[in-house]
Amino acid sequence: MTIVPAIKRDYICKLAKQGKRVDGRKFDEFRKIEIETNVVSKAEGSARVKIGNTQVLTGIKMDVGEPYPDSPESGVLTTAAELIPLASPDFEAGPPQQDAIELARVVDRGVRESEVIELDKLCLEPGEKVWIVFVDIHILDYDGNLFDAASLASLAALITASVPASRFELGEDYPLPLNEPPISCTSVKFDDFVVIDPSLDEEEIADARLTVATDENGDIRAMQKGLNGSFTKEEIQKVIKASLDNGREIRKQLSEKTGK
Repeated sequence: MTIVPAIKRDYICKLAKQGKRVDGRKFDEFRKIEIETNVVSKAEGSARVKIGNTQVLTGIKMDVGEPYPDSPESGVLTTAAELIPLASPDFEAGPPQQDAIELARVVDRGVRESEVIELDKLCLEPGEKVWIVFVDIHILDYDGNLFDAASLASLAALITASVPASRFELGEDYPLPLNEPPISCTSVKFDDFVVIDPSLDEEEIADARLTVATDENGDIRAMQKGLNGSFTKEEIQKVIKASLDNGREIRKQLSEKTGK
């Protein structure tokens, strides 16, 4: 550990012992969230999400192509993330870095395993022709918690997306067929403190990370752990409660902004 992170860690932990965070939030409190949809005119759907100073733009494009051999009657989902160098001094130009690949996989898994997109309704000719949904995530500003920002931006973009049938002479455009999406909330642990929606400073000293996705019924749809540290049973219960509480509020905001 270098001297600067050590000083930073001591300062953040000292505040945490007093029940405080650097930006004045409670341990179970999200930063301000802003959602803006239809920000890219040439995309089938798009959204810009800000969580605090973290800013993510997601665009949806669709094309017609062949299905996967093991799912001949289902559409195809493909997700990619780009960590733009202007967003952080740690991001580099060139091929996707490991962080970008992990981010894309987490968002992709959340959408796919929760069956947010009704892929079976995107089949045009079984085994021959289906709709392919491209989810492109661009990080504009990085100040912690990319997982939740990217997930929320992707959901908002998907909800407002239209299938471009007319462009392919397949009839009129229609809304992308979707199920109710789960909302992801990420917490991190440093020392014996657990906080939700980590800022960049909190992420940098984190020992463990846990993302919990919950649906409109309050059921857990997915959990993903990151980093090398561990959580106690009691800490996991606290994370789940904070994820449920924040998830309900975020879902309301997403519904208001997308009109769905």
